[in-house]
Amino acid sequence: MPISGMTGFGRAEGALGDWSWAVEARSVNGRNLEARYRGSPGFEGLERMVREAAQARFQRGQVTIGLQARRAEGAGAVRLNAEVLERYLALGAPLVAEGRASPPTLDGLLALRGVLESGEADQDPDAVAALHAAAAASIAAALDGLAAARAEEGASLVGVLGAMVDRIAALTAAAEGLAAGQPAAIKARFARRMTELVGESAGLEERIVQEAAAMAVKADVREELDRLASHVAAARALVAGDGAAGRRLDFLTQEFMREANTLCSKSALAGLTTVGLELKAVIEQFREQVQNVE
Repeated sequence: MPISGMTGFGRAEGALGDWSWAVEARSVNGRNLEARYRGSPGFEGLERMVREAAQARFQRGQVTIGLQARRAEGAGAVRLNAEVLERYLALGAPLVAEGRASPPTLDGLLALRGVLESGEADQDPDAVAALHAAAAASIAAALDGLAAARAEEGASLVGVLGAMVDRIAALTAAAEGLAAGQPAAIKARFARRMTELVGESAGLEERIVQEAAAMAVKADVREELDRLASHVAAARALVAGDGAAGRRLDFLTQEFMREANTLCSKSALAGLTTVGLELKAVIEQFREQVQNVE
């Protein structure tokens, strides 16, 4: 599968019996995968399934899944707890007999705590399992929608990242052309300074050649340029490849920047320094986009 982004949104709805629900799944950037689930009362037990489903689809990002469920008004069996009712009657009978309380009314008795019980707590286990299975299917559908949104973002990132890698390659080539003139520039600069300090003297040319050669060796950027070219090839392979490449691209960005910094520090030419600074700017833009890659 081509590279994927880390931001997106997915939604699914479902219903079973007198229950209905809506599931929303969304994700943002993250170094690792973190899945969070929030479910309505009675659906908390789906958290493990949600985490496993997220792990099966994603490798990075902060993923949040929320399930909002509601039951049709008036649905659910209600039963009379005769044991509790008899206990209330037994406790109140002496008070009624002594005239200290009025005889209980039906409305009053039914309003007492525990006399009427909702049948939700006593639902058939098979019915609960079927309800959770239906909700789990909706969660899976929402996560699939999120995965599709992240894949769509990844498709857009391929073009953006590819263009930036091409720009890095072009700047590397420009730096290589300019770097070829560094030895001559270093020699000319050193010769001018020596002449200003000591004037024309015997053996000065030989001394200039020796010192300039040593300085040119220190300013040699061929290794940095070779490594930049190698990193460009690796970046192109990762962008065009399959699977999660975010961590590897992030590491590669650090290597890009290290070589660009060294190139600037070794530069003896204003033009080469300008190219190096532009290279750093493009690499920083590349790094920002890589933060969106799974």
